[in-house]
Amino acid sequence: MTVTLITGANKGIGFETAKQLQELGHTVYIGARDTGRGEKAAAALGARFVQLDVTDDASVSAALATISAEEGRLDVLVHNAGVLGNEPLDGPTALRVFDTNAVGIVRVTEAALPLLRKSSNPTVVTVSSSAGSFWAVTNPDRPEFHLPVPLYSASKAAATMLTVQYAKAYPGIKFNALEPGTTATDMTAAFGIGRSPEESAKTVVRLATLDENGPTGTYQDETGPLPW
Repeated sequence: MTVTLITGANKGIGFETAKQLQELGHTVYIGARDTGRGEKAAAALGARFVQLDVTDDASVSAALATISAEEGRLDVLVHNAGVLGNEPLDGPTALRVFDTNAVGIVRVTEAALPLLRKSSNPTVVTVSSSAGSFWAVTNPDRPEFHLPVPLYSASKAAATMLTVQYAKAYPGIKFNALEPGTTATDMTAAFGIGRSPEESAKTVVRLATLDENGPTGTYQDETGPLPW
């Protein structure tokens, strides 16, 4: 049984990813900051819940300790938790956005590495965004060109780079980042755009179910590798 942890999985792309992986037979742990919402989401899927706030070291450590005690390993880690930060630019907002979207990846990955090393096919997937791609945000034909979200964009650029650097540092573990496609979630509600989370989750699932010979250090969407 493949053991999978998804951060920020009580709604949106994270929830749909959990649903699809659960249907494929994974033992899915839904990580969520809010206990009530996380438990409700896990119950709806028949998944497991761990309280996990990616901005809190103690919360991250406790969540991975729970998985270690119950499973003894972790096969798949999906970094999905994120915030838009579509607010007036100031230092506190910047710190909050980067803490969630980039530093949170470091916190959770570092806590998970001992368990990932115990897997026969360890895989880490980062839900990034082409809003953090220089290629996309300078291309008038791309939707990202028209999105004025500087903190989100900058933090997602950091998320993709962290993925590539982790892939280089740990060649025995697959690390891949993805652009899920413009998706209608709570985060994008203000813009009134996007397709269903179910559709976007398919790319996450594809990268989360790579075999042992799958790629690492890539940035992809549903069509394959992307420039960034």
